[in-house]
Amino acid sequence: MGTKGGGTGRRGQIRGALILLLAAMIWGTGFVAQSAGIEKIDAFTFNGVRMFIGAFTLLCFILVKEIPRRLSMTPEDKKTARAADLAVLKGGAFVGLALFGGSTTQQFAFYYADAGKIAFITALYMFFVPLFGMVLGKKVGAVTWFSVCLGFVGLYFLSINPADPFSVNRGDLLSFACAVIYAVHILLVEKFAAGADGAKLSCVQFTVCGLISVLMMFLFEKPNGGDIVSAAPALLWSGVMSCGVAFTLQVIGQKTADATAATLMMCMESVFGVLAAAILLGERMTGREILGCSVMFAAIVLSQTGDKLVEWMKKRG
Repeated sequence: MGTKGGGTGRRGQIRGALILLLAAMIWGTGFVAQSAGIEKIDAFTFNGVRMFIGAFTLLCFILVKEIPRRLSMTPEDKKTARAADLAVLKGGAFVGLALFGGSTTQQFAFYYADAGKIAFITALYMFFVPLFGMVLGKKVGAVTWFSVCLGFVGLYFLSINPADPFSVNRGDLLSFACAVIYAVHILLVEKFAAGADGAKLSCVQFTVCGLISVLMMFLFEKPNGGDIVSAAPALLWSGVMSCGVAFTLQVIGQKTADATAATLMMCMESVFGVLAAAILLGERMTGREILGCSVMFAAIVLSQTGDKLVEWMKKRG
């Protein structure tokens, strides 16, 4: 997810932030859908079906928007549009490969860890994005480095058993790998989304991810139609809401929300993930895990607001 937002006045910024908060709520509850789905069908099957549902949802949105516009195009406009669509296909293929890696490691994590825990560890992508950005020549400030260290302290409390510090849950490792891959995914989106139609780019990435997942499904799993039907509620929520609707809300919200506020709102998906898991799945965390989540959340907030806070303090001084 990108974090670039524009501003059209205070009211527009508040509206954009609230829209992104709704998107985060949908993404958070999506962790519950993924957890419920893995009890019915295997990981590649779940991802393949839900990605195609998400792609179809976005395709409907795109067609409603595009058909009237295409009818009024001149031949020159159509030529320009075709070139733009080819660029989207190219970018969407790269982004889709990264999405496949991230969504696959995350879905397999549900075999070994609870939804709430996975939600918070996945949120580590907020730290890896600026770190990986260094490779592209982007500057990383002291506040970000401190936030990264604080985040890993939270991860220690969340994932490491002090009685056996060298024993790490396989689900935690997969969630950590997911965070790393999603950071790459975000940087790729930032690279290819510039000047591209966001809905089209996402539709392509869902399609690419779905195709690879279905291929893996037939190679390594034994999909059963009855099981897929039994997982329909989880698949529909994850496909229509988490992929299609939440993405559309993200695009709408980021047009007006302040960049920092946009990032913080989207980070709330980890909090909603824990709350949804507790309410809908009855998951309960230990005091140590709650402490870990709290420290990680503080690190996420600091990583997104710290630089602005330092600038404000310098101006005040």
